Amino acid sequence: MTGVGNKSVTHVIISDEEAGQRLDNYLIRCCKGVPKSHIYRILRSGEVRVNRGRVDATYRLCVGDDVRIPPMRIAERPQNEVDEAAKTRVDLPVIYEDEAMLVIDKPEGIAVHGGSGVSFGVIEALRRQRPQAKFLELAHRLDRETSGVLLVGKKRLALTALHDMFREHGAGADKRYLVLVQGRWMNNTQHVKLPLHKYLTESGERRVSVSPDGKASHTVFRLLARWSDVSLLEAQLKTGRTHQIRVHLAHLGFPILGDEKYGDFALNKSLKREGFKRMALHAWRIAFRHPLTAAPLECIAPLPDSIESYIVTVNRKKDPEFKSENLEEILSRK
Repeated sequence: MTGVGNKSVTHVIISDEEAGQRLDNYLIRCCKGVPKSHIYRILRSGEVRVNRGRVDATYRLCVGDDVRIPPMRIAERPQNEVDEAAKTRVDLPVIYEDEAMLVIDKPEGIAVHGGSGVSFGVIEALRRQRPQAKFLELAHRLDRETSGVLLVGKKRLALTALHDMFREHGAGADKRYLVLVQGRWMNNTQHVKLPLHKYLTESGERRVSVSPDGKASHTVFRLLARWSDVSLLEAQLKTGRTHQIRVHLAHLGFPILGDEKYGDFALNKSLKREGFKRMALHAWRIAFRHPLTAAPLECIAPLPDSIESYIVTVNRKKDPEFKSENLEEILSRK
């Protein structure tokens, strides 16, 4: 499906390649230019129907499903502009690739897919940079502000297996992030189990907070290094809640440097003046079994130059001899 009519109800029959996706993800991908808040509103109201019945946003589409989509107004940039942007503005280093899957090192500041206010994302860029590819679908997501390891399925069977793996979280894939936080982290290892509640602000922005009414969430933080009032942590996800690492750290009083949603806003302004203009959260490594062969795999995305340069700069204020090799030694211990 390439678009949705804005004057009448649209009925779409799900194909083999479209089957297996969550309904909300399918609509977000197909309804370019429609705010996510509006998509979730029409899902809650029952305006979207599958086989003439109401279903939850998490419903997984099956081959032959008849999806009823109500009229929606869509504002898209001309396709040639999107194509050009996808070709020239996104550098997507490949970490691993075979016939079943693709692993890339996603740059920070790029959404994983297009949506409200975003003409294209990583997946759109990949499809336009690889026009010969018959199938490319995201196996999971990263926040726009987060860089690092991102898995993409090149076959439906592989994608379904990857989705199942990520639903298992700690049992299926071992995901580790590197994160710079404000403050002196004291514990070598700390398990954080704080329930997280997801909600929308009045403007339709997605937000998350620690709440007893939230879903169970578990992150393991390990101290890698500490310099002055900045700490470098490894974060291991045991569950996969929205903004989990960011909210857990902010709640504990250790905001991520450059986090514009949950961080220290005064600190972020100061960091920008110093030239640090990103969020210091990086999907560093993931260990898992190949979705088709079950062979063990480990994919690593090197620490981005922007974060590495900031760490070196901070340390040289006290130790003029500090070099990037010192940082590599710290990371190699893990």
